[in-house]
Amino acid sequence: MQPYIDILLSGLLIGILVSAPMGPVGMLCIQRTLNKGRWSGFCTGIGAGLSDLCYCLVTGLCLSMVQSFIERHSIIIQIIGSVVLIAFACWLFNRNPAAALKKPSRSRNTFGTDIATGFLFTASNPLIIFFIIGLFGRFNFLLPEYDKSHYIAGYSFIFTGTIVWWYIITFFVNKVRAHFNVRSMWLINRIIGSIILLMALYGIYGAVKDYYNNPKTHDTEIITPASNT
Repeated sequence: MQPYIDILLSGLLIGILVSAPMGPVGMLCIQRTLNKGRWSGFCTGIGAGLSDLCYCLVTGLCLSMVQSFIERHSIIIQIIGSVVLIAFACWLFNRNPAAALKKPSRSRNTFGTDIATGFLFTASNPLIIFFIIGLFGRFNFLLPEYDKSHYIAGYSFIFTGTIVWWYIITFFVNKVRAHFNVRSMWLINRIIGSIILLMALYGIYGAVKDYYNNPKTHDTEIITPASNT
């Protein structure tokens, strides 16, 4: 039962964090919520969530092909993943959300179009894979004891996490629409960047602590490769 709980929580957090940064799709979602109503913005978020899920599946498939390498170097991968998250947090902290702001379209779209454009906006940024790799490394999303049922549950909760995020954002924007502006988006980016930074630093601390407290892992990381030469 514990592995299920771990992967469900990890999946939920990955889904929320991969959706949270206020990039172009976030701006689009907020614009549609303000201009066309909450459900138009939410459908845009669903499209973005589907695209994020596809990128997570691709990332997981690629990483599973080198699973033996991951098992042998799990601590190093966790540190690298945390460093990636630190770099992303710094970029997000200094990002100007107004740069992604575009004029809202006057055309009347259907919810299907909202989902499709949300998907395409997110899919047009393949660099998100590096962020997902960092999250997978930080949360140990790929572990040898997990089987297919664990991963089905995990990826389902990644998508659930994205939906939860966009539901909250559209609800919040709809409630405070009279007071919502670019400064609000800037503040959201700062808060999210700070949370990601703290999680990454904690991940590095945990990895270093495990490295020095687990002699077996230490031997695996350092001695084994030397004995093969």
